[in-house]
Formats: sequence, C-alpha cells, structure tokens
Amino acid sequence: MRKGFVTAGTWCVDRNITVDQWPKEDMIAAVQKVELAGGGSGCNFAVDMRRLDPDMPVWTQGLIGAGEMGDFLIGIADEYGIDRSGLHRTADAQTQVTDAYVSAQTGRRTHILFFGVADLMTPDHYDFWTCSARVLHLGLPGIHKQMDAAWGDDANGWVTVLRKAKAAGLKTNFEFVVGPEEKIRKVGHPCLPHLDTLVVNDFEIGALAGRKTVEDGVTDRDQVFAAAKEVLAMGAMELVAVHFTQGAVLVTRDGTETFQPSVRIADKDRKGANGAGDAFAAGFQYGLHEGWTGQDALKLGHAAAAACLRSVGTYTTVETAADCLALAQTWGWRE
Repeated sequence: MRKGFVTAGTWCVDRNITVDQWPKEDMIAAVQKVELAGGGSGCNFAVDMRRLDPDMPVWTQGLIGAGEMGDFLIGIADEYGIDRSGLHRTADAQTQVTDAYVSAQTGRRTHILFFGVADLMTPDHYDFWTCSARVLHLGLPGIHKQMDAAWGDDANGWVTVLRKAKAAGLKTNFEFVVGPEEKIRKVGHPCLPHLDTLVVNDFEIGALAGRKTVEDGVTDRDQVFAAAKEVLAMGAMELVAVHFTQGAVLVTRDGTETFQPSVRIADKDRKGANGAGDAFAAGFQYGLHEGWTGQDALKLGHAAAAACLRSVGTYTTVETAADCLALAQTWGWRE
C-alpha cells in the first residue's frame, strides 16, 4: 500500500535577508540579519511534512548543483530523513539561489532569483517507479526554462511529469509561484486535467480563472470561491483549496464549499511569511492523507502556516501536527 509523499521540482538555497524596510528605487535599506536555509517547494514541503510527523515517509526528486550550495541542500535532506536518491546533481550550473528579503517593518518578503540549474531541469530527471509514496507534490512552474516549454507531444514538461506520476499510481498536487497572470494560465491550464488536488493562494486562483480576487491587498472571498469553482471545472481535481491571510476556502467535486478562518497569530510572534504557503500546503495535505475532514485539514494548514510565521526562515518553527494545532488554539481563530 502506498504511503507518504514525494516532492518534485524546485530545491534552492534561500538567503533570508532581513532589512529594516523595503526601499524605493535609488534608496537604501539596512541589513539586520542573513540566514541560509533550504527553499523551494521540493525542499520546504518535504521538511514541513517531516516536522509535522517524523514518521511520515518522504522522498524527493529534482536537480541541484555539484558545489557547496548543493552540499548544503543534501545536508538538509539528510538531517530530516528525506529519501534523496532521486535528487540529481550537475556541475553544469550552480544550485538555484533565492535572495528572500524580509522587511522588519511589514513582515512582507521580496524574492530575487538566480536560476542556475532551474534552466537545465527536464522531465527526464523524474522516475516515480522508484518510490512507494502515495502523493506527488510538484512545483514550481514559470521559473524553469525547459520544464515550462513544450516536451514531446505535451504542452510543457510539467504535464509530462504529472503523466509519469499518474502512470506510477500516485495522486498529484501542483504548486505555483507568484508571477505574471498570463504565464500562470499558459503553464497551469494544461496541467489541470492531470491533477487530483490543487492548493494555491488567492492571487494564483484568480490568475488561473481570469478573475480579480485581490484588490489593493484585500482578498475578495466571494471571488475566490467563484474562481475556485471555475478552476475545479477546468480539470480533474477532486478538490481545490485556496489560502490567504484571513482564511482559506475549499471546494470539492461533490459541490461542498467550506471556509475556514486563519489563526489570529500575535503580532509580536510574526517574523516573516517566507515558506508559510508551503507550510499550509503540507498541513492540509497531511490531513487529507490521514483521512481528516476538509475543514480539519484546512485548520492544520492554517496552524502550520501560523507556526511558520514565527521565523524569517521557511520551516524552522513548524512543529508536529498536534503542537501546531495546540499553538493555534492558544492564539485563537479569526472571526
């Protein structure tokens, strides 16, 4: 019987750089702290899952560089007991690096990417017959040159990887990176018929549906519900979950619609949002894997994300599922 998760796609090094404020062009900001951490959906989701449940089997596949930064990521996989036999290395380019600037003033983050091996990754780097995971968590489209392009008869390489996973008997989930709406639609739409679940944020669901779901930083929950239902109809997913600051919505193939408010984390405990989306996805997917109700899975997603917010890093303050939920109860839930 299949159990656990395999993450595939982006493994990068995050240089988490805390600045006093995000400057306007031609102005300066003062660096307060620099921390190295693993980043990307392949790394963050895998580590989050092992922190939520150290007994959950987790595999990972992807492409990293042969140098020091690649060694750093190998160390993270080994530290958390993640099976990295499918994590390829190359000397043809450096490991992908993201400078994640976090404003101490607002807690918001700005990412600047060095693509490196991201441009070299192809569907040939993936083989899902080598693991016994139940669920594939795949990302990140839009920032991988060859994966984003047509591959054989498929619209893009992401479709090819999803086909491989389905052929091997895995359930599939897809994660996006925030970017131009047209690129999200171009790469994302062909993937929808090959997904079992989709977990995205409010901007991404709006981009996929062609709806305005966020206006001046404020999420329109009704538009999110409408967009989620439209995207569900475009693909083969059993469900679509959408997370945002105030809460999350869930729509399912049988017509169920659920809203779950987020955790009311104390301002003094909020350090940065980097990795919070990955933590939500891991918590939510963990609940589904364990047979929880949709509402309870959403609660764990929010609880894991709230725990993650206590650090500028991507996963260091995520705790076990039980501890995350207990922490959420201490803070309470939004109205």
